[in-house]
Amino acid sequence: MDIALDLQSIAAQEHALVFPRFDADRAWQLGSHLYELARSRSLAIAIDVRTFGQPLFYCALDGTTPDNADWVRRKARVVEHFRRSSYAIGLRIQQTGTTLAEKHGLSVADFAPHGGSFPLTVAGAGVIGSVTVSGLPQRNDHELVVEALCAQLGADYAQLALARA
Repeated sequence: MDIALDLQSIAAQEHALVFPRFDADRAWQLGSHLYELARSRSLAIAIDVRTFGQPLFYCALDGTTPDNADWVRRKARVVEHFRRSSYAIGLRIQQTGTTLAEKHGLSVADFAPHGGSFPLTVAGAGVIGSVTVSGLPQRNDHELVVEALCAQLGADYAQLALARA
């Protein structure tokens, strides 16, 4: 995996995947789409869609554990803090050879810079929340979220997907 290439691709994803508006109905549609993807692929994941401060959709499929709920919480906190994908932040941290605690004073108990949480961006408003998945390897968590966002926004996933590792 080429970290620089992934970071460039994630920046393109974050730029392209912008909602014209976002509300509770849209959150339900996005969460339900992720649920259907997970069920059709027999994935044991937890799914969370939230605006900052308000959960709008949560589901834990069979095979998940309470750890998945905690990973969701910690990854979503990274998006809330940095307004960037948790995977992008994790790759940047890896690239610099440091940790969130060392660089930003952020506790590992509350922040997880691992793939799977993606900013919900609204045109004209900026980042207003996050969509998060936990249960797969972090790159796969990230890509599942991007795939669902592409489907919801009519974007071409083949054009936005990360390069095969």
